[in-house]
Amino acid sequence: MRQALIKKAKLLEKIRAFFDYQNVLEVQTPHLLSHPTTDVYIDSIGMSVNRDIQQQSKFLHTSPELEMKKLLSQGSGDIFQICQVFRDNEQGSQNFNEFTLLEYYRLNFDHHQLMDDVAELVKSLGVKGEVVKLSYTQAFIQFAGIDILNTDFDVLKLIAKAHDLSTDFEWIEDLQIFLFTALCEPELTQFPICFIYDYPAVQSALSKVEGRIAHRFELYLSGVEVANGYDELQDAQAYRQIFNRENDKRQQLNKTVMSPDADFLIQLEKPLPQCSGVAIGIERLITSID
Repeated sequence: MRQALIKKAKLLEKIRAFFDYQNVLEVQTPHLLSHPTTDVYIDSIGMSVNRDIQQQSKFLHTSPELEMKKLLSQGSGDIFQICQVFRDNEQGSQNFNEFTLLEYYRLNFDHHQLMDDVAELVKSLGVKGEVVKLSYTQAFIQFAGIDILNTDFDVLKLIAKAHDLSTDFEWIEDLQIFLFTALCEPELTQFPICFIYDYPAVQSALSKVEGRIAHRFELYLSGVEVANGYDELQDAQAYRQIFNRENDKRQQLNKTVMSPDADFLIQLEKPLPQCSGVAIGIERLITSID
């Protein structure tokens, strides 16, 4: 147990040294928020506070993303944070209700520059091997023989059925993700460091979209997804549209509709500077280091 504690402590020390060398500022943002996430497939953990004074509903953060973007909008410059995050209804061998997240943002980086920076970071932490980059489209063609951008929902359902996989999906993006997990991810174990980038626009999350492509990436280390990065949206209206779309989906799935963070939208009336950001799961990262 002590050796595991030492390993994690040394990893965090190296991460801080990496960012200190690049003059990226460490920050801390609130863990207890007034608004839950609107993300369709991530659930906030709620709680009551101040019960002896004036009871309020609060939520443990699922990510420091919006709070860090508030700092970016106020001129923080390049920033990083290492913190515990909390998510309800998590299940699976690598999903937990509480885990450690590294999140950082680099100004004037696009997602390709950020991928290069993340590769430099993980190599500095002891991850060995060649860096491979595959677009989402390339990965589907190479590993599944599917032209994912030009294959409609009904055809994807036929493909899933041919592989004896579920076809019970409401939206094409969920089926795309499911097929990637089933058909492509197992092939990524051959690559020590692999970036999958430029996702279909319907999987944009909070990343910029150009035509049919969302400028985002995921990092896999020997087949395990450890990071998710975006060329970030900058203005309040773009975020408002995403939050509304997520709540529409929540309603269709009979999940609670969540009120977006009004303070965040007000602050982003002054747009974010051009930046790219990434979230990296520390526990998953540790397992990839000898």
